[in-house]
Amino acid sequence: MSNRHLSRSIVLQTLFELDFNGLIGVGKKIKETEATLTRVAKEFAPGMGDFSFVKELLDNLIKKQKDIDKIIEKAAPEWPIDKISVVDRNILRIGLYELLFADRKEVPAKVAINEAIELAKTFGGESSGRFINGVLGAVYKEIGEPGKDEVSKKKTKKPIEDTPYEKMPIKRLGGCVIYAKDKKDIYLALVHDVFGRWTLSKGGIKEKEDKEKGTMRKIKEELGISVKIKEKLGENEYVASDPEEGKIRKQVTYFLAESKFEDLKLENKGGLDDAKWFKLGDIVDLNFYDDILPIVTKAINILLKK
Repeated sequence: MSNRHLSRSIVLQTLFELDFNGLIGVGKKIKETEATLTRVAKEFAPGMGDFSFVKELLDNLIKKQKDIDKIIEKAAPEWPIDKISVVDRNILRIGLYELLFADRKEVPAKVAINEAIELAKTFGGESSGRFINGVLGAVYKEIGEPGKDEVSKKKTKKPIEDTPYEKMPIKRLGGCVIYAKDKKDIYLALVHDVFGRWTLSKGGIKEKEDKEKGTMRKIKEELGISVKIKEKLGENEYVASDPEEGKIRKQVTYFLAESKFEDLKLENKGGLDDAKWFKLGDIVDLNFYDDILPIVTKAINILLKK
């Protein structure tokens, strides 16, 4: 992931939190805006040294927010601004700012659109990419399709070779489907991220740390509860990008773990905004990531057989 793309991701996550809490707008609680950006950047890009592009993009975008929102309303009249999902709304704000107000030498029009579409694919829903492409494409045509026939200078540069899969650094993580019993009911403890998904509590395991002990430690840190691991549910591996290390392999081991039915105390860190207990019957209505749903489903089937 390039530093510019990572920077846009940080801006999107910051805008999401600000928008969700009603803090977007010129002059609205500048200290909270700066604090949110700092926290999100520390959480999602701890090794990133230069945040000048991030700060400049966020500051300028907020200054132009009212103008950008008017453009969204004109480009997508069938979608009132408050009816667009928080993620899609703020991806549009980033894309339109860069398309209309950024220096075209720094961010060509096509790059602004493509970057917004990539954000939509990563953080939005199934139809987000098409929606973002449709709105930005309409605005692009309206302004005369600048740069349509230009050939990117980047094509003349020597491509950067990817790190071979087998040589990528490995980061171990542990996560849990946590359950508790209260009278006749079974509850699951889930965490909610800033992109509107319910997911599982998880965290990094130290190099020589036992997987089960490391996972229990991270659950305690993140939710403030002690858990007892019952059985292993499965493993998941995916490739992620780190600003310092480049591509890394994240290997996650998931467990089924039992806890007491007590209050959850979510750790104050970026990326997560809520933690709750849910009855098993209410789980079906929640919005999960595709790779998390099979793990949760397997855990529920095990619990129903007990």
